[in-house]
Amino acid sequence: MTVCLLLLSVVALTAALPAPRALTRAAWPERDPVVALWVWQCLVATVLLCCLAALVLGTAAVFHTVRDRVFAPAPPSVTAAYDLSAAPVWATALTMLLAFGAAWTTAMLAREIVEARRSRGQARAQLRERAPDLPAARGPMLVLEDEYPDAWWMPGHPPQLVVTTGALHRLTDHQLDAVLTHERGHARAHHDWLLHLSTALATGFPRVPLFAHFCDQTHRLVELAADDTASRRCGHLTTALALIELNQHRGVLSCDSSRRLLGERVDRLLEPPPRLLRRHRALTTTVAALVPLLPLLITFAPGLTALS
Repeated sequence: MTVCLLLLSVVALTAALPAPRALTRAAWPERDPVVALWVWQCLVATVLLCCLAALVLGTAAVFHTVRDRVFAPAPPSVTAAYDLSAAPVWATALTMLLAFGAAWTTAMLAREIVEARRSRGQARAQLRERAPDLPAARGPMLVLEDEYPDAWWMPGHPPQLVVTTGALHRLTDHQLDAVLTHERGHARAHHDWLLHLSTALATGFPRVPLFAHFCDQTHRLVELAADDTASRRCGHLTTALALIELNQHRGVLSCDSSRRLLGERVDRLLEPPPRLLRRHRALTTTVAALVPLLPLLITFAPGLTALS
Protein backbone atom coordinates (compact mmCIF):
# COMPACT_ATOMS: atom_id res chain seq x y z
CA MET A 1 0.00 0.00 0.00
CA THR A 2 3.02 2.28 -0.06
CA VAL A 3 2.33 3.13 -3.67
CA CYS A 4 -1.22 4.17 -2.80
CA LEU A 5 0.07 6.50 -0.12
CA LEU A 6 2.56 8.03 -2.55
CA LEU A 7 -0.21 8.60 -5.09
CA LEU A 8 -2.43 10.25 -2.49
CA SER A 9 0.49 12.42 -1.41
CA VAL A 10 0.74 13.69 -4.98
CA VAL A 11 -3.00 14.42 -4.86
CA ALA A 12 -2.58 16.38 -1.65
CA LEU A 13 0.34 18.39 -3.02
CA THR A 14 -1.35 19.11 -6.37
CA ALA A 15 -4.83 19.88 -5.08
CA ALA A 16 -3.67 21.84 -2.03
CA LEU A 17 -4.36 25.55 -1.85
CA PRO A 18 -0.85 26.96 -2.64
CA ALA A 19 -0.57 25.35 -6.09
CA PRO A 20 -3.89 26.47 -7.62
CA ARG A 21 -3.74 29.84 -5.88
CA ALA A 22 -0.25 30.50 -7.26
CA LEU A 23 -1.42 29.71 -10.78
CA THR A 24 -4.50 31.88 -10.30
CA ARG A 25 -2.44 34.85 -9.16
CA ALA A 26 0.21 34.50 -11.87
CA ALA A 27 0.29 37.15 -14.59
CA TRP A 28 1.36 34.99 -17.53
CA PRO A 29 -2.00 33.15 -18.09
CA GLU A 30 -3.48 36.44 -19.29
CA ARG A 31 -0.76 36.63 -21.94
CA ASP A 32 -1.47 33.15 -23.30
CA PRO A 33 -4.81 31.76 -22.07
CA VAL A 34 -4.63 28.68 -24.30
CA VAL A 35 -1.43 27.52 -22.61
CA ALA A 36 -2.92 28.34 -19.20
CA LEU A 37 -5.97 26.20 -19.97
CA TRP A 38 -3.65 23.34 -20.91
CA VAL A 39 -1.76 23.67 -17.61
CA TRP A 40 -5.01 23.58 -15.61
CA GLN A 41 -6.19 20.51 -17.50
CA CYS A 42 -2.89 18.72 -16.87
CA LEU A 43 -3.06 19.44 -13.13
CA VAL A 44 -6.62 18.14 -12.91
CA ALA A 45 -5.72 15.09 -14.99
CA THR A 46 -2.84 14.36 -12.61
CA VAL A 47 -5.14 14.36 -9.59
CA LEU A 48 -7.74 12.18 -11.29
CA LEU A 49 -5.11 9.69 -12.51
CA CYS A 50 -3.59 9.46 -9.02
CA CYS A 51 -6.99 8.71 -7.49
CA LEU A 52 -7.82 6.16 -10.17
CA ALA A 53 -4.49 4.34 -9.81
CA ALA A 54 -4.79 4.33 -6.02
CA LEU A 55 -8.32 2.95 -6.32
CA VAL A 56 -7.17 0.09 -8.57
CA LEU A 57 -4.26 -0.84 -6.28
CA GLY A 58 -6.39 -0.49 -3.16
CA THR A 59 -9.10 -2.70 -4.62
CA ALA A 60 -6.47 -5.25 -5.61
CA ALA A 61 -5.14 -5.25 -2.05
CA VAL A 62 -8.57 -5.73 -0.46
CA PHE A 63 -10.13 -8.19 -2.92
CA HIS A 64 -8.13 -11.23 -4.00
CA THR A 65 -10.19 -11.79 -7.15
CA VAL A 66 -9.41 -8.29 -8.37
CA ARG A 67 -5.72 -8.79 -7.57
CA ASP A 68 -5.64 -12.01 -9.55
CA ARG A 69 -7.18 -10.30 -12.57
CA VAL A 70 -5.03 -7.16 -12.42
CA PHE A 71 -1.75 -9.04 -11.99
CA ALA A 72 -2.67 -12.12 -14.02
CA PRO A 73 -0.16 -11.45 -16.85
CA ALA A 74 2.63 -10.48 -14.43
CA PRO A 75 5.17 -12.83 -12.85
CA PRO A 76 5.00 -13.44 -9.07
CA SER A 77 7.94 -11.09 -8.43
CA VAL A 78 5.92 -8.14 -9.75
CA THR A 79 2.94 -8.97 -7.51
CA ALA A 80 5.24 -9.31 -4.52
CA ALA A 81 6.82 -5.92 -5.26
CA TYR A 82 3.52 -4.16 -4.53
CA ASP A 83 3.12 -5.93 -1.16
CA LEU A 84 -0.65 -6.35 -1.51
CA SER A 85 -0.99 -9.70 0.23
CA ALA A 86 -1.50 -8.29 3.74
CA ALA A 87 -3.64 -5.18 3.44
CA PRO A 88 -4.03 -3.28 6.72
CA VAL A 89 -7.45 -2.43 8.11
CA TRP A 90 -7.25 1.19 7.03
CA ALA A 91 -6.70 0.09 3.44
CA THR A 92 -10.31 -1.10 3.25
CA ALA A 93 -11.63 2.23 4.48
CA LEU A 94 -9.36 4.14 2.10
CA THR A 95 -10.43 1.99 -0.85
CA MET A 96 -14.11 2.51 -0.02
CA LEU A 97 -13.52 6.25 0.18
CA LEU A 98 -11.81 6.28 -3.21
CA ALA A 99 -14.60 4.17 -4.70
CA PHE A 100 -17.19 6.59 -3.38
CA GLY A 101 -15.22 9.49 -4.83
CA ALA A 102 -15.06 7.81 -8.23
CA ALA A 103 -18.78 7.07 -8.20
CA TRP A 104 -19.58 10.63 -7.10
CA THR A 105 -17.38 12.10 -9.83
CA THR A 106 -19.08 9.94 -12.45
CA ALA A 107 -22.50 10.97 -11.15
CA MET A 108 -21.61 14.67 -11.25
CA LEU A 109 -20.31 14.39 -14.82
CA ALA A 110 -23.42 12.48 -15.91
CA ARG A 111 -25.66 15.02 -14.22
CA GLU A 112 -23.88 17.91 -15.95
CA ILE A 113 -24.15 16.26 -19.37
CA VAL A 114 -27.84 15.41 -18.91
CA GLU A 115 -28.63 18.93 -17.71
CA ALA A 116 -26.71 20.48 -20.60
CA ARG A 117 -28.55 18.35 -23.15
CA ARG A 118 -31.91 19.15 -21.56
CA SER A 119 -31.23 22.89 -21.55
CA ARG A 120 -29.92 22.74 -25.11
CA GLY A 121 -33.02 20.89 -26.27
CA GLN A 122 -35.31 23.45 -24.68
CA ALA A 123 -33.35 26.32 -26.20
CA ARG A 124 -33.45 24.76 -29.66
CA ALA A 125 -37.21 24.22 -29.39
CA GLN A 126 -37.69 27.90 -28.50
CA LEU A 127 -35.45 28.98 -31.38
CA ARG A 128 -37.38 26.88 -33.87
CA GLU A 129 -40.52 28.75 -32.86
CA ARG A 130 -39.10 32.27 -32.77
CA ALA A 131 -36.18 32.56 -35.19
CA PRO A 132 -36.39 32.62 -38.99
CA ASP A 133 -33.49 31.30 -41.05
CA LEU A 134 -31.05 33.95 -42.20
CA PRO A 135 -30.19 33.89 -45.92
CA ALA A 136 -27.06 31.91 -46.74
CA ALA A 137 -24.72 34.93 -46.75
CA ARG A 138 -23.47 34.26 -43.22
CA GLY A 139 -23.61 30.49 -43.04
CA PRO A 140 -25.34 28.42 -40.33
CA MET A 141 -26.76 31.34 -38.38
CA LEU A 142 -30.17 32.17 -36.97
CA VAL A 143 -31.53 35.63 -36.31
CA LEU A 144 -33.57 36.05 -33.16
CA GLU A 145 -36.01 38.94 -32.87
CA ASP A 146 -34.78 40.77 -29.80
CA GLU A 147 -34.00 44.43 -29.17
CA TYR A 148 -31.01 43.58 -26.97
CA PRO A 149 -27.77 42.95 -28.88
CA ASP A 150 -26.43 39.47 -28.26
CA ALA A 151 -24.78 36.54 -30.00
CA TRP A 152 -23.94 33.05 -28.86
CA TRP A 153 -22.92 29.65 -30.15
CA MET A 154 -25.19 26.72 -29.38
CA PRO A 155 -23.32 23.39 -29.43
CA GLY A 156 -24.98 20.29 -30.76
CA HIS A 157 -25.65 18.51 -34.04
CA PRO A 158 -25.65 20.61 -36.04
CA PRO A 159 -24.06 23.50 -34.10
CA GLN A 160 -25.94 26.75 -34.36
CA LEU A 161 -24.84 30.39 -34.23
CA VAL A 162 -27.55 32.73 -32.92
CA VAL A 163 -27.54 36.52 -33.37
CA THR A 164 -30.24 38.94 -32.26
CA THR A 165 -31.63 41.69 -34.47
CA GLY A 166 -30.36 44.16 -31.88
CA ALA A 167 -26.80 43.01 -32.59
CA LEU A 168 -27.29 43.31 -36.35
CA HIS A 169 -28.60 46.87 -35.96
CA ARG A 170 -25.95 48.00 -33.49
CA LEU A 171 -22.78 46.39 -34.82
CA THR A 172 -20.86 47.29 -37.95
CA ASP A 173 -19.92 44.56 -40.39
CA HIS A 174 -16.36 44.33 -39.00
CA GLN A 175 -17.63 44.24 -35.42
CA LEU A 176 -20.14 41.53 -36.29
CA ASP A 177 -17.38 39.48 -37.91
CA ALA A 178 -15.36 39.83 -34.71
CA VAL A 179 -18.29 38.58 -32.64
CA LEU A 180 -18.88 35.63 -34.96
CA THR A 181 -15.18 34.77 -34.96
CA HIS A 182 -15.20 34.87 -31.15
CA GLU A 183 -18.11 32.44 -30.97
CA ARG A 184 -16.63 30.14 -33.61
CA GLY A 185 -13.42 30.11 -31.56
CA HIS A 186 -15.41 28.66 -28.65
CA ALA A 187 -16.90 26.02 -30.92
CA ARG A 188 -13.62 25.09 -32.60
CA ALA A 189 -11.86 24.57 -29.26
CA HIS A 190 -14.83 22.66 -27.74
CA HIS A 191 -14.92 25.02 -24.77
CA ASP A 192 -18.38 23.77 -23.83
CA TRP A 193 -17.00 20.35 -22.81
CA LEU A 194 -14.24 21.98 -20.77
CA LEU A 195 -16.81 24.17 -19.01
CA HIS A 196 -19.00 21.15 -18.25
CA LEU A 197 -16.04 19.23 -16.80
CA SER A 198 -14.87 22.10 -14.60
CA THR A 199 -18.42 22.82 -13.39
CA ALA A 200 -19.07 19.17 -12.54
CA LEU A 201 -15.85 18.84 -10.52
CA ALA A 202 -16.41 22.12 -8.68
CA THR A 203 -20.01 21.19 -7.90
CA GLY A 204 -19.13 17.70 -6.73
CA PHE A 205 -16.09 18.73 -4.67
CA PRO A 206 -16.63 22.37 -3.63
CA ARG A 207 -14.05 22.15 -0.83
CA VAL A 208 -11.18 21.07 -3.11
CA PRO A 209 -9.28 24.27 -3.99
CA LEU A 210 -7.93 22.90 -7.28
CA PHE A 211 -11.40 22.14 -8.66
CA ALA A 212 -12.88 25.44 -7.45
CA HIS A 213 -10.09 27.48 -9.04
CA PHE A 214 -10.18 25.29 -12.15
CA CYS A 215 -13.85 26.16 -12.65
CA ASP A 216 -13.37 29.89 -12.07
CA GLN A 217 -10.31 30.14 -14.29
CA THR A 218 -11.82 28.04 -17.06
CA HIS A 219 -14.80 30.39 -17.38
CA ARG A 220 -12.37 33.32 -17.54
CA LEU A 221 -9.68 31.84 -19.79
CA VAL A 222 -12.03 30.48 -22.46
CA GLU A 223 -13.34 34.02 -22.99
CA LEU A 224 -9.83 35.44 -23.21
CA ALA A 225 -8.83 32.71 -25.67
CA ALA A 226 -11.86 33.43 -27.87
CA ASP A 227 -11.09 37.16 -27.69
CA ASP A 228 -7.58 36.43 -28.97
CA THR A 229 -9.02 34.40 -31.84
CA ALA A 230 -11.25 37.31 -32.84
CA SER A 231 -8.59 39.99 -32.39
CA ARG A 232 -6.04 38.15 -34.51
CA ARG A 233 -8.48 38.16 -37.42
CA CYS A 234 -10.42 41.40 -36.93
CA GLY A 235 -8.12 43.55 -34.78
CA HIS A 236 -8.02 44.35 -31.08
CA LEU A 237 -9.87 47.66 -31.32
CA THR A 238 -12.69 46.25 -33.45
CA THR A 239 -13.14 43.32 -31.07
CA ALA A 240 -13.14 45.63 -28.04
CA LEU A 241 -15.74 47.95 -29.59
CA ALA A 242 -17.91 44.97 -30.51
CA LEU A 243 -17.70 43.71 -26.93
CA ILE A 244 -18.71 47.12 -25.59
CA GLU A 245 -21.62 47.47 -28.02
CA LEU A 246 -22.94 44.03 -27.12
CA ASN A 247 -22.75 44.58 -23.38
CA GLN A 248 -23.55 48.26 -22.78
CA HIS A 249 -27.03 47.38 -21.55
CA ARG A 250 -25.48 44.88 -19.10
CA GLY A 251 -23.07 47.40 -17.63
CA VAL A 252 -19.79 46.36 -19.25
CA LEU A 253 -17.86 48.92 -17.22
CA SER A 254 -19.66 48.12 -13.97
CA CYS A 255 -17.70 47.15 -10.86
CA ASP A 256 -20.20 44.39 -10.09
CA SER A 257 -18.37 41.07 -9.75
CA SER A 258 -20.53 39.34 -12.36
CA ARG A 259 -19.62 42.03 -14.92
CA ARG A 260 -16.03 42.63 -13.88
CA LEU A 261 -14.72 40.14 -16.41
CA LEU A 262 -16.26 42.16 -19.24
CA GLY A 263 -14.30 45.22 -18.15
CA GLU A 264 -11.11 43.18 -17.84
CA ARG A 265 -11.60 41.81 -21.34
CA VAL A 266 -12.11 45.29 -22.80
CA ASP A 267 -9.01 46.64 -21.03
CA ARG A 268 -6.99 43.66 -22.24
CA LEU A 269 -8.11 44.19 -25.84
CA LEU A 270 -7.39 47.92 -25.74
CA GLU A 271 -3.94 47.32 -24.22
CA PRO A 272 -3.04 43.77 -25.33
CA PRO A 273 -0.26 42.17 -23.27
CA PRO A 274 2.65 40.61 -25.17
CA ARG A 275 2.28 36.91 -25.83
CA LEU A 276 4.67 34.45 -24.26
CA LEU A 277 7.79 33.80 -26.28
CA ARG A 278 7.62 30.69 -28.42
CA ARG A 279 10.24 28.86 -26.39
CA HIS A 280 8.42 29.73 -23.16
CA ARG A 281 5.15 28.42 -24.57
CA ALA A 282 6.85 25.23 -25.73
CA LEU A 283 8.58 24.72 -22.36
CA THR A 284 5.43 25.35 -20.33
CA THR A 285 3.34 23.08 -22.55
CA THR A 286 5.90 20.27 -22.39
CA VAL A 287 6.38 20.45 -18.62
CA ALA A 288 2.61 20.50 -18.06
CA ALA A 289 2.19 17.47 -20.34
CA LEU A 290 4.80 15.55 -18.33
CA VAL A 291 3.06 16.13 -14.98
CA PRO A 292 0.25 13.57 -15.62
CA LEU A 293 2.94 10.98 -16.28
CA LEU A 294 3.95 11.15 -12.60
CA PRO A 295 1.06 8.92 -11.41
CA LEU A 296 1.93 6.35 -14.07
CA LEU A 297 5.60 6.43 -13.06
CA ILE A 298 4.74 5.92 -9.39
CA THR A 299 2.26 3.15 -10.20
CA PHE A 300 4.51 1.12 -12.49
CA ALA A 301 7.85 1.78 -10.77
CA PRO A 302 7.73 -1.23 -8.35
CA GLY A 303 6.78 -3.61 -11.17
CA LEU A 304 9.46 -2.33 -13.52
CA THR A 305 12.04 -2.53 -10.74
CA ALA A 306 11.08 -6.12 -10.02
CA LEU A 307 11.39 -7.05 -13.69
CA SER A 308 14.81 -5.48 -13.96
